[in-house]
Amino acid sequence: MKKKKKKKKVVTWFRNRMGNSFCLFCGCVAQSNVGIVEQWGRFHRLAHPGFHFFNPLAGQCLAGILSTRISSLDVRIETKTKDNVFVQLLCSIQYRVVKENADDAFYELQNPQEQIQAYVFDVTRAIVPRMNLDELFEQKGEVAKSVLEELEKVMGEYGYSIEHILMVDIVPDPAVRKAMNEINAAQRMQLASQYKGEAEKVLLVKKAEAEAEAKYLGGVGVARQRQAITDGLRENILNFSHKVEGTSAKEVMDLIMITQYFDTIKDLGNSSKNTTVFIPHGPGHVRDIGEQIRNGLMEAASAQYYAIFSVMLYVGNSKDDMQYDL
Repeated sequence: MKKKKKKKKVVTWFRNRMGNSFCLFCGCVAQSNVGIVEQWGRFHRLAHPGFHFFNPLAGQCLAGILSTRISSLDVRIETKTKDNVFVQLLCSIQYRVVKENADDAFYELQNPQEQIQAYVFDVTRAIVPRMNLDELFEQKGEVAKSVLEELEKVMGEYGYSIEHILMVDIVPDPAVRKAMNEINAAQRMQLASQYKGEAEKVLLVKKAEAEAEAKYLGGVGVARQRQAITDGLRENILNFSHKVEGTSAKEVMDLIMITQYFDTIKDLGNSSKNTTVFIPHGPGHVRDIGEQIRNGLMEAASAQYYAIFSVMLYVGNSKDDMQYDL
């Protein structure tokens, strides 16, 4: 039983030292791995994937195996921005062992993850305090680029290659995030109010334009209506004067006014509204109405002539050599 246990320990030791498949004089290195072969405790050569022979009589052995696959390391950094806001940055560093320099990676660094993390802390905390919070969100790619350049310079000496650095997340303080959301909401509400005001302005302008167009068309209609009435009266007067000899235009106008007077009385009587209108009625009143209309026209004409005369008199006083014929 003791011999079996001792033999099992030896087999386990050889398995750890020589790879998946092994014997006392040979061993296999799996794909995407590289082996470190030592001779009498010193580095001898690299063992690439495949089958290898070792000479234990010459002191050769497989000291260790390194994976050349890409590894990922997540680093969380807490720092402060230029505007005194504490933030947490989550960086994802993707790195791998360089096959040609695997001996440096095996012998130089005992814990590469801690070394990478320390450099990420140093570079990030040197760059972020020079930025405001908004600038940090806008330029997080620049921060990742700066960290990548510094790590490539340092870790390349130890046999490691930095493939990518991703700035996965930027987490401000919860109170700051709440304030930022409120600012964003207020800005969007302000923008919505501006758009709403512009829409109401356009609506009012279009409504005013429609009212102006309606009034213009209404005025055109009234003008055409009055023109048609005037043309009709003129034709009636001319026809009546030609057909009835000895009648003047004044007599025809009196007749038309009397006819319109009776039409107006008829319309008032047929109205369904409960409005009482007292109108003096009689042949003499019709003549009085006609005289009142004619007097109003004559007064309007005389007022117009008086205004023209006043202007001419004023101009004549200023220029004695000018004469006007009235």
